[in-house]
Amino acid sequence: MKKQTKIFLVLGIFMLLALAYFYPRMGTQPEAGAPAPGGPAGGGEPLAVNVIKLKMETLNNQLQVSGTILPNESVDIKPEISGLVTKVNFKEGQYVTKGTPLLYLNDNELQAQYQRLQYTQKLFQTQESRQKQLLAREAISQEEYDIVLNQYNTALSDIKLVQAQLEKTVIRAPFNGRLGLRQVSEGAVINASNIIVSIVNIDPIKLEFSIPERYAGMVTEGSPIFFSSESSKEEVEGKVYAYEPQVDAATRTIKLRAQSPNKSGKYLPGMFVKIRFVLEVKEDALLVPAEAVIPELSGYKVFVVGADGKAEQRKIEIGTRTDTQVQVLSGLAEGDLVLTTGVMQVRQGMPINPTPVN
Repeated sequence: MKKQTKIFLVLGIFMLLALAYFYPRMGTQPEAGAPAPGGPAGGGEPLAVNVIKLKMETLNNQLQVSGTILPNESVDIKPEISGLVTKVNFKEGQYVTKGTPLLYLNDNELQAQYQRLQYTQKLFQTQESRQKQLLAREAISQEEYDIVLNQYNTALSDIKLVQAQLEKTVIRAPFNGRLGLRQVSEGAVINASNIIVSIVNIDPIKLEFSIPERYAGMVTEGSPIFFSSESSKEEVEGKVYAYEPQVDAATRTIKLRAQSPNKSGKYLPGMFVKIRFVLEVKEDALLVPAEAVIPELSGYKVFVVGADGKAEQRKIEIGTRTDTQVQVLSGLAEGDLVLTTGVMQVRQGMPINPTPVN
């Protein structure tokens, strides 16, 4: 009897536990044939989503990169010959034009050589003229005349050589530009290794920057860029005028240079700039926000508002992709309402509550 009592007691406990577990759930089961909330049959609340109405737009395919300002021309001015500085003919920071004398070197010895050669040249010129007359009367041989003629021509060459040396005693501005800080003083003896002053031309300026190699085929001379600096947030336009004909193997980029006017002189060499590089412009393009596009193994898809007001899946073919938008080549048409939110929760035929956004 004790054994049977224990068995009944254990069975009774199990039945009470089972009843306590299943009883609260008996009233919550859906009726047969009733759709699940939010299911494909639309028995639940519609999913709230934002949509955008497609229209033809202008596609500006562009990159945001950083760059550096370079001068149009820049050089450290040095003498070609050694000499004593007799006169400094410029002020620091001065704007000069091409050919302006900047510095004079002592030329006393060269002037003396030049004067002596002038006397020698006159002597040989007289001898050459006399010998030419004698040769015409056959009073001398051709060889005798040729010797005098050679002496005369040699004297002319020596004069030209000294003239070239004299020209080097005057250091001139190689192009229009603004001078930097002076590095020499009057009375100093300088040579070809000494920097006199630097000169830069900053109108126009050059901008150097790099773009990824995958865009190399889209680069053309004359491509527009827009840039701004830390000192001025205003965007200024420039144009690409040259680029390296090879890709940098270390960075997988291609280097470009653009040019822009700088009449005010507010952009200086070495400045860091932010560049907006326009790769191409396409008119009448269908663009959708990047967040609306769902990648798949077979391509891409989006969800649109169907004719019945429910979510409809569309396969699309995409073209150019920017930071925020994607060009649609096929699968959509102007006027379609494309979902921009809830794209990961929505399913084909699901009821939706669309809210248009600009």
